[in-house]
Amino acid sequence: MSRQLQGVGFALAAGLMWGLVFISPLLLPEYPAALQSFGRYLAFGLIALPLACLHRAELVGLSRADWLEALKLSAIGNVLYYLLLASAIQLAGASLPTMIIGTLPVVISITANVLNRQRDGRLPWLKLVPSLCLILAGIVCVNQVELAGLRNEAAAASQRYLQGALFALGAVICWTWYPLRNASWLRAHPERNPRIWATAQGVVTLPLALVAYLLFWGWLAFSAQPFAMPLGPHPLKFVGLMLLIGLLASWLGTLCWNEASQRLSTSVLGQLIVFETLAALAYAFLWQQKWPGGLMIVGIGMLILGVLWAVNVKPVRMNALS
Repeated sequence: MSRQLQGVGFALAAGLMWGLVFISPLLLPEYPAALQSFGRYLAFGLIALPLACLHRAELVGLSRADWLEALKLSAIGNVLYYLLLASAIQLAGASLPTMIIGTLPVVISITANVLNRQRDGRLPWLKLVPSLCLILAGIVCVNQVELAGLRNEAAAASQRYLQGALFALGAVICWTWYPLRNASWLRAHPERNPRIWATAQGVVTLPLALVAYLLFWGWLAFSAQPFAMPLGPHPLKFVGLMLLIGLLASWLGTLCWNEASQRLSTSVLGQLIVFETLAALAYAFLWQQKWPGGLMIVGIGMLILGVLWAVNVKPVRMNALS
């Protein structure tokens, strides 16, 4: 199997793992989204601790600069990203942030093609644009419900609505930065095992998630909101689901994404984030036991065609252009 096909396979596996996160709110509807996110990352850190003990020798080999890089990636790509997204949803509702976040595959690909062309080679724009257009059109189709809500919310635009849009843009910036920076580190350290890098990010996520969890607990108490902290009304279900998502979505998903990052150019890799969208849709329809509508099926088809187009575009090395 070629290195590129291996990369696509790992990106698909990461998308399948990350898509599980979208099922959690359906299984725990009484729990605030922020609490589920912080619980997931707290579980990620706790799972990483025994893994770190098993691979202590390899983790010790990481330099202080490497640990600082892992901390930056976790703080910005995990905690800050979700804080911005959750804030955007609280301020502007779900429709606008969902649509803005949905542009990530296109934004990442364009950014990577501009910034990483010296390292990865440049994907010819005439060949890249069709896949980006297909993915963007597919995102619009699968988010038809959010678009309808967006039209309703736009009629009542306010300062809170505009602030929510800014927070959502901030979330896009965070998760555009994360895969590019993460891929850069992995490409600069080909001797490092992606599994060890995923574990390292989990270890540094633990204190960040713990602080965020405690702050959220304090905020609930300060605002006198009736929620049974620290584990909510269904503690065993909550803890079990957070551990499952922490293992599969956070650790295993990060591991698979790291493997893909070592094998694919970031311009192509960015577009493969649509696997997360496709997986989330599939899980949601399985849970609800219903079929998607006609427009959504068209959108899913566009997403798949866009990905197939993208992985067949070959990067042109910059020295070949000179």
